Amino acid sequence: MDFGIVLQPNPPASRTVHLAKLAEQYGFTTAWTFDSHLLWQEPYVIYSKILAETHRIRVGPFVTNPATRDWTVTASIFATLNELYGNRTICGIGRGDSAVRVTNGKPTTLGELREAVHVIRELANCRPVEHRGATLRLPWAEESRLEVWIAAYGPKALALAGEIGDGFILQLADLDIAQWMIGQVRDAAAAAGRDPGSVKFCVAAPMYIGDDVDHMRDQCRWFGGMVGNHVADIVTRYGTTGAVPAALTEYIAGRVDYDYNEHGKADNTHTDFVPDEIVDRFCVLGDAAAHIDKLKALKALGVDHFAGYLQHDNKEETLRVYGETVMPALAEHTLAKA
Repeated sequence: MDFGIVLQPNPPASRTVHLAKLAEQYGFTTAWTFDSHLLWQEPYVIYSKILAETHRIRVGPFVTNPATRDWTVTASIFATLNELYGNRTICGIGRGDSAVRVTNGKPTTLGELREAVHVIRELANCRPVEHRGATLRLPWAEESRLEVWIAAYGPKALALAGEIGDGFILQLADLDIAQWMIGQVRDAAAAAGRDPGSVKFCVAAPMYIGDDVDHMRDQCRWFGGMVGNHVADIVTRYGTTGAVPAALTEYIAGRVDYDYNEHGKADNTHTDFVPDEIVDRFCVLGDAAAHIDKLKALKALGVDHFAGYLQHDNKEETLRVYGETVMPALAEHTLAKA
């Protein structure tokens, strides 16, 4: 299992760059950021600064969408960053949430997401693609390489991730839900004639190292609210039974409204409906031993990559403990003398 961090590109941008650099020093492989152009600063500009001041860490959106950016422009941005900094980008993508809803839009269709993944990936890997009646290519991007990981919750989106995704992103760390969803993606990959093992599995959740349970829960309760937006879409489409586990849908029964001005913030005032149990199940909280135990359980389910959200008041200490204690406990060790 390897590890990433998920950052909000809040001003000052230098703070985002600092945290990404610190994450690299502690051994994290990826610095992901939110991509919502009105709520936060432009991530692709910040990626260039991060890449210029680091050596190994990858960067990418968590997640972008097909609606707010022209797909060919997105591909060109990734390919340009790859040419400058040596193929250190990765693309997380979904149907869209805050970036489209703040502008009174709505998530794209799965058909649009499928086509966007194809166009972005082909162009960013310097392959020709049919798009809008023309055969297109980035002729200067011969060395560019890009993986596209698909964020999903609903049954059809999970199937899409298995059919075409280089990776699958699940934004919660509940073990039972993760096991079910990974199974759905693997089954879809096999049905599409792919090797299920070729799809990388990413679980993302707030990670908080501490010993004050109530404080940690309050700092991370926002996450249940964010996930609840996607769950509400699933319930609207499929109802509350059958399509996905009840463990995912039941908790939003008390959800009334949501203010995207508070999206992803620890002091979000629209998350009272999220019970402590959901915070504990969806997040990774506690001392280093508690984190290690949960991450080992996720690894046993087939999770390749854990991406920890850092939208709380203990960022640097959490990074330090992960780098010095948690990640080494999950690493493969090579002996100097056998």
